[in-house]
Amino acid sequence: MKKNFAIEVENLVFNYSANGSDSPFELNVSRWEVEKGDFVSVLGPNGCGKSTLLRILCGLSEPQNGTVKINGENLISLSRKELAKKISFVPQSSFSIYPFSVLEIVMMGRSPFLNLLGFESEADRNIVDESLALMQVEHLKKKGINEISGGEAQRVFIARALAQKAEIILLDEPNAHLDIENQIMIFDLLKKLNEEQKLTVVSVSHDLNLVGIYSKKVSIMQNGKIVLNGGKSEILNEKNISDVFKIETQLFKSGDEDKFNVLINPISQKH
Repeated sequence: MKKNFAIEVENLVFNYSANGSDSPFELNVSRWEVEKGDFVSVLGPNGCGKSTLLRILCGLSEPQNGTVKINGENLISLSRKELAKKISFVPQSSFSIYPFSVLEIVMMGRSPFLNLLGFESEADRNIVDESLALMQVEHLKKKGINEISGGEAQRVFIARALAQKAEIILLDEPNAHLDIENQIMIFDLLKKLNEEQKLTVVSVSHDLNLVGIYSKKVSIMQNGKIVLNGGKSEILNEKNISDVFKIETQLFKSGDEDKFNVLINPISQKH
């Protein structure tokens, strides 16, 4: 049966030196695919290209070579507005240099759908209210984005991404700045949207336990390349973790489902 892909990447090359950077680095992905309705976690050491890959997928960085397709359409053929209707993005560090309110920030997620005069409809306002409630930040909507905590702001920017109602959401370390309770809340919500609304989720993460519990697929990056890609049970194992992160771990089955808890053993950490 033919697979239905949300994201297709082929012969992708992004060279930082070609973009004026003093630090040479090349992202080189020969082939990578994400099926519609998947929940994929992207793992890898710092500096291996995870964030760069996400930025390319949402059109914020332009590669020197290669093809990216979003729901079967070539990325370069899509306008900013068209792309924003298909894919939403929560960056690693979300902040605003302007004193927008929480409500204004989340309403920005509706900008691809606003009328010619730029006014929101009642439907837009309802979607924004729903997104605020899902992230449990509706009580903050009149607050300035720079007046709330980092964890609260992170939830606001995730609410903005949800307000786009795109079929694909990219998240770069979405649990940054969040306490454990809010990490679980957000990943529970992402899993629910993934299962009930077929939202395609691609999440960069350093938390092996969240990956082990929530992901369906895992992609591992090293030195600008995707070196491992497949089902969670196939990819997330002690050998692969040891090879990539140079640490010793033990994996334990969590319940009857395809879930794993990862115990890190710092005493036998490799050097």
